[in-house]
Amino acid sequence: MKNKTALLLFAITLCMIGRLTAQSEIITGKNVAVAKTTTGNVRGYIQDGIHIYKGIPYAQAKRFEAAKEATPWEGVRSSTTYGPVAPLMTPTTSVQDEPEFVFDHDWGYTNEDCLRANIWTPGIGDGKKRPVLFWIHGGGFTAGSSQELPSYDGKNLSKKGDVVVVSINHRLNILGFLDLSAYGEKYRYSANNSILDIVAALKWVKDNISNFGGDPNNVTIFGQSGGGAKVNTLMAMPRAKGLFHKAINQSGSFRMNMLEKEDSQAIAAEVLNQLGISEDQVDSLQIVPFEKLSAAGAKALQLVGEKRRAAGKPTIGLGMLSWGPSVDGDALPHQLFSDEAFTLSKDIPLLLGTTKNEFTPFANARFFEASEAEVLAYIEETYKDRADDYLAAVKKAYPEDTRPSDLLDIDAMFRPGAVEQANIKSKLEEGAPVYMYLFTWQSPVFDGKYKSLHCMELPFVFDNVALANHMTGGGKEAHLLADKMSSAWINFAKTGDPNHPGLPEWPTYDPDNTATMHFDNSCVVKPQLDKELLTIMTQP
Repeated sequence: MKNKTALLLFAITLCMIGRLTAQSEIITGKNVAVAKTTTGNVRGYIQDGIHIYKGIPYAQAKRFEAAKEATPWEGVRSSTTYGPVAPLMTPTTSVQDEPEFVFDHDWGYTNEDCLRANIWTPGIGDGKKRPVLFWIHGGGFTAGSSQELPSYDGKNLSKKGDVVVVSINHRLNILGFLDLSAYGEKYRYSANNSILDIVAALKWVKDNISNFGGDPNNVTIFGQSGGGAKVNTLMAMPRAKGLFHKAINQSGSFRMNMLEKEDSQAIAAEVLNQLGISEDQVDSLQIVPFEKLSAAGAKALQLVGEKRRAAGKPTIGLGMLSWGPSVDGDALPHQLFSDEAFTLSKDIPLLLGTTKNEFTPFANARFFEASEAEVLAYIEETYKDRADDYLAAVKKAYPEDTRPSDLLDIDAMFRPGAVEQANIKSKLEEGAPVYMYLFTWQSPVFDGKYKSLHCMELPFVFDNVALANHMTGGGKEAHLLADKMSSAWINFAKTGDPNHPGLPEWPTYDPDNTATMHFDNSCVVKPQLDKELLTIMTQP
């Protein structure tokens, strides 16, 4: 009996070693993972059965000009490491220790020539047409990259779902959104070059992804935070229609209004003024050092923002004026939440949602270990005669919360826009289905301090709980939830329906049933329970 037990344990050990070896083994070589693109052949590598390609040029562009096809190359281009990321308005020179541990950033290296794509695929040249998941990174419209967070790695999602995962870098901040259209035809689209870069990447996918085992007729765009806002922007772009077939917006419905031409051109005029450049010398902007250009842009945003507020114009984004897409009458002819924009994408199935806490663990950090009396005193001070109503609404929305700080750590920055978007889109006559979620799972790291922080759902969507264990803790419960969430995202990409046997039935959303999947250790569908709470929190 002892011998049999020993043999069994030995066999299990060998199996585990074999599995770990397979996952860690990297296959490289001159003729390994070579694929064709319209501009030349690329060579990647194979890990755990997944063919991986990084840093492939999908286009190229001169500063402030529209993207064009990348210059073809001879031979085989090595594509095994991430390419350059877009320059940041404020370069990272220091970080806060604990939050940096949680997010575990990979900052990469910057270069204005940053139009690059990364691909994870289970196979090439095998005749398969796999669903394509096209990831758009966060960071607002000013920062971020396709390699910024460990969550973004596409290998596990690709392997699990037999899908192709694509991620990209594109122009950001002043380089992607400075509206120079008043100064010459070559700058006609400069106000939205950043988003048009993404369109160029989607066109590249359409022309090339079949060489990587993907189906160009089944592309799902998905993004979080600024990436989710970019998803919404693409849904409002006529020239993006037909390049994607489903959409997922994670914590990205915060920007409902865009600048109009009057203001976007005013910002550009102020940039020229700050740099002492006359209109007939506008081309000299192409050689201004980025740091100097960025500083002039920041000042211009401040001055134009002050004028807008004085004139009583609507808030853009999250408050202060910042870089982002604008209505240009051509590439973006309509506001994002206009009837015209919703009609344009009415046939696109949409999955959207937010995390319960988003940025509130940072905003309310001083209350994490506060007593109930201290929290209640703050609520009284903040909401005054509405304090009792606020408390009743919190307890209705989240009756199982126990920590005093939970009474405060509830997002009202991202969720209201997501609810509004879901309500509008789901009411469209003969429109595609809408699925709503709320991510409520609480991370155990640092004694639960970060709760369901902004970005917390990403490791679960990509099935990267282990890679992002600084954020998730990497425990058994996290892995179980990741299996459920990643399967939902995969099924949605395949069929437009996220339902699968591991979840309770997830109905489509409409303003009457307000069906919302709550992702937690126990996943459950609930109607909207925070309507009164959001109303109180968003009232002046």
